[in-house]
Amino acid sequence: MDLALIPNGVQRCSLKVFVPWMLLWLVILAGGLLSAFLCFYKGLNQTNMNHHFAFGLWIVFDLSLIALGAGAFFSGFLTHIIGEVFIYPYVEDLKAIINAAVVIGFICYSAAIAMLGVDIGQPLRGWFIFWHANVHSMLTEVSFCITAYLGVLTIEYLPLILSNRKLNEIRELNIFGSNLHHAMALFAAAGTFLSFFHQGSLGGLFGVLFARPFAFREGFSIWPWTFFLFILSSIAAGPSFTLLCVWIAQKVTGKELVKRSVFTLLAKISGWLLATYVILKILDTISWAYGVVPRAGLSFMDFYEGPYGVWLIVAEIGIFGIIPAIILITPRLRERNDLLIVGALMNITGIVLNRFVFTIQTLAIPVMPFGKFMSYFPTWQEWGIAMGAVGYGILVFSLSYRYLPLFPQEAELNPIRVLGKAVTDSGIVKRG
Repeated sequence: MDLALIPNGVQRCSLKVFVPWMLLWLVILAGGLLSAFLCFYKGLNQTNMNHHFAFGLWIVFDLSLIALGAGAFFSGFLTHIIGEVFIYPYVEDLKAIINAAVVIGFICYSAAIAMLGVDIGQPLRGWFIFWHANVHSMLTEVSFCITAYLGVLTIEYLPLILSNRKLNEIRELNIFGSNLHHAMALFAAAGTFLSFFHQGSLGGLFGVLFARPFAFREGFSIWPWTFFLFILSSIAAGPSFTLLCVWIAQKVTGKELVKRSVFTLLAKISGWLLATYVILKILDTISWAYGVVPRAGLSFMDFYEGPYGVWLIVAEIGIFGIIPAIILITPRLRERNDLLIVGALMNITGIVLNRFVFTIQTLAIPVMPFGKFMSYFPTWQEWGIAMGAVGYGILVFSLSYRYLPLFPQEAELNPIRVLGKAVTDSGIVKRG
């Protein structure tokens, strides 16, 4: 029965191999569920969050997942909206990766919302966000947008689910899935609109904290510079995360799932966006250091003490910003597989580090002259929920790869061999 669900023209491992693989990640997910239960049953005293650190590991993970999930909306924007007009030569490469990008985006956003459900402490009152909305809060707009965008991702994921070999045989589902597929450009446009604003508002939230000079920024009209930097950093990291996930899938399965040109394209897009972001981030940091900081009566080094030293800004901008940007925009370097993966991984690390700095370091810095630097380290329950999100993501991606036509180029790149001859899905023997 399992083999009857596998897409045509491809091979998958036996259940004897697949089931233990799934059990490993189910155990990790179960640990996350246990940690969540303890937080629901005993309260948020199971965490190390307090009056100083209202945000903790979960918000770092949330902001990181939302940034890395940007590969879905940006890939959809490139493929369905501007692809046929402005980047026609690259459309086929984008189509080869768009299904995986949607699944990765769905995983990131659904995991982020699940963690937020634990973070608010009383998830049964989560609907208050929508029914009793605080219209003066950026987080209200973020809540609306990420919830709506998860709905968009679900709709984008649905045609892929309905293309399952068995489900596709049901005429009604086949027609419904086909009609949804034809309307993808509309949903891609909606997803781009929603993502643009919630990515920006997450950054704008920190930029308007005038009582915390470390995060506060000037900007354009009502939008602080962090609004635009968060958008740019997300679309710079999203394609790199998609690239890395597909590369890991290739290593785990031992198959070539996409052509090398797909990796090159994603790296090139990520590289140029990252280079632009790094330049603007450096300018923003200089402007902050010579503008906001002295006006607050402080010095640059007042914000970097203890575990949150200057090494953080060197690591974020220098090591995990400038270096991966150079690797990814230089053709000779990104053509090397090892440097390509290192560059993508460093890009992702830099964005996660950026979210950590804004979330944790902002709250660690004292706001009163008599205050002192605070430090934060998450409890095992916090780590359990975060790792549970990782286990959940790998489970969903593994099931999608096994039972859905996730990679359109896979059958061509890995023809089924019978008696030493490559055979296509139609049964025709391929030469060579």
